[in-house]
Amino acid sequence: MMELSVIKIGGNIIDDEENLQSFLVSFAAVPGKKILVHGGGKLASDLAARLQIPQQKAEGRRITNKETLDIVTMVYAGLINKKITAKLQSLQCNVLGLSGADANIILAHKRSVTASGIDYGYVGDIDHVSSQTIHDLLRNFDAIVIAPITHDGEGQLLNTNADTIAKEVAIGMSNTNSVKLIYCFEKNGVLMDVEDDKSVIPAITPELYTALLKEKNKKGEPIIADGMIPKLTNALATVEAGVKAVVIGNAMELGRLLSGAGGTTIKKSSNDVV
Repeated sequence: MMELSVIKIGGNIIDDEENLQSFLVSFAAVPGKKILVHGGGKLASDLAARLQIPQQKAEGRRITNKETLDIVTMVYAGLINKKITAKLQSLQCNVLGLSGADANIILAHKRSVTASGIDYGYVGDIDHVSSQTIHDLLRNFDAIVIAPITHDGEGQLLNTNADTIAKEVAIGMSNTNSVKLIYCFEKNGVLMDVEDDKSVIPAITPELYTALLKEKNKKGEPIIADGMIPKLTNALATVEAGVKAVVIGNAMELGRLLSGAGGTTIKKSSNDVV
């Protein structure tokens, strides 16, 4: 089985030119084949503000109307994806930058209105990842860079959560590859205290996650909240589906995360050895 690293970076890394460059140097040096899934950062929100298109969020996620879909497609699948691709080419890492609509690699459907009445608009929930197509593409490239835009097979583009794309790609590729999934962001891992970078929780199981959702910090705020909830939900589902390892940690320590020496490791149970 081929060793494959699936690595996701968040917007806070993309927004910082120096940190992004440092991360990409580390990514280019990762041995073997790799897949980079990226988020969008502030650029989409900044462009929407300049165009005077109001932005709404619900439960920490962007509501995507038609105008916002145009913006995120331009920014995510265009500017950010090609910027990352060009930087990696300069590091002698031959990559292919694409979105989920390209080569039909990710099919999705428009999310239904939730039970609580939230309509997320043109947000896509994934139905299928063409792991065979991704495998074939990796024969010819060192890496693939995936923007979080998918399609429904009927001509409609959809805005899809990048953490979820990383999860589904990792699961799909794990059938024929030994896959590690790394969620990279600006923190050292999942923290007990968001203001203390040393308070990293070394490992999280489903049982501990359930308990942490009920816990509060010294300020009475939830320990696990906002964007960390879908990240951990995706990570737990990934290990449950058979992916070799899932780690959440600092993008500036990619090498340590891949070796299991840093960040927060996600486990199916406390007895698991990763």
